[in-house]
Amino acid sequence: MGAPRARSTYGEADIDIMLTNAMAAIGTDRNDDLVRSLMVTALDMDADNIDRLELKIASQTLAEILGTWRVFSPYSEKAKVAIFGSARTKPGAPDYELAVEFGRSMAAQGWMSITGAGPGIMTAGIEGAGLENSFGVSIILPFEPRAADIIADSDKLASFRYFFTRKLAFMKESDAFALFPGGFGTLDEAFELLTLLQTGKSYPVPIVLLDHPGSTYWKGWRKFVESELVGGGTISENDLNLFLHTHDSKEAAEYICSFYSCYHSIRFVGKRLIVRLRRELDDEALAVLNAEFSDMLVDGEIEPTEATKAEQSDEDHIGLPRLQMNFNNRSFSRLIQMIRRINELDQHVGRIVASDLVHDVGPQIDD
Repeated sequence: MGAPRARSTYGEADIDIMLTNAMAAIGTDRNDDLVRSLMVTALDMDADNIDRLELKIASQTLAEILGTWRVFSPYSEKAKVAIFGSARTKPGAPDYELAVEFGRSMAAQGWMSITGAGPGIMTAGIEGAGLENSFGVSIILPFEPRAADIIADSDKLASFRYFFTRKLAFMKESDAFALFPGGFGTLDEAFELLTLLQTGKSYPVPIVLLDHPGSTYWKGWRKFVESELVGGGTISENDLNLFLHTHDSKEAAEYICSFYSCYHSIRFVGKRLIVRLRRELDDEALAVLNAEFSDMLVDGEIEPTEATKAEQSDEDHIGLPRLQMNFNNRSFSRLIQMIRRINELDQHVGRIVASDLVHDVGPQIDD
């Protein structure tokens, strides 16, 4: 059984006319189909006499999504890196200073940072990036009712009651992720992020695991992953290519920035995967891609294409060069390897400031 699909009409003429009039009185008509669907779903919930708790969850979820939009939309064209790590890491500790250095390195490359707006690694990331380059997405906890003082009064702070909407904000707004040592929350974020990438439910992004020289935190974590997950056959060897582990903040920043040096974004259109690039690849580079990544394809080859009708209709970066392929919708770890290879094959030399990165959130039917 598939996931339930939203409806665009309620099915009773008087109510449908009322919805049409309400939408005509407010906002624009650009997204009327989706706004109408939201309204119909809300009425369906009432008609089904759904429990009050479910209505509270739905209402608060929409409010938090709206709050996220209001905070981030003025900066939509700026590239952003999410920084995860322990709230208990003290100022002056090696990993705290490493997070400060990393935030500073990313800001120097034109990136903004997103943290959980708490103490420890989160505050360190803000200190490094500077408040003007930092966002906070805070979770309201019984023992931590407000954000850290460094960002508590910022207009770039979004607060959440639910962890799942906070995670959605992190995943939706970030173009890269940096994870420092932490507790259950950090590991939860790490495994969920890796799961989303491995299954294609998130767009490809660079992930770096950072800890100070001499730390065994990520080394021990990787040992567990290799011995128990790869060794037990629950993930593949290729899944280890979803991340980079380093002790060097500058190496981490370079790894993240280089991910977007030629690669720009992806979009699924019907059965085709479209890969948008900043510059065209020559025939020799295309031959290398087809030789090394044919295992990702159902059939055919990786080849240049023009903007699809769906992209043209949406005015979705139609000026960028792009590749198309009949992707098998399974090899998402290999897809990230291919993106890195595209960047290696690109002949451009010079500093790239990633901007205006628009992402598709996984395979879906696109007319």
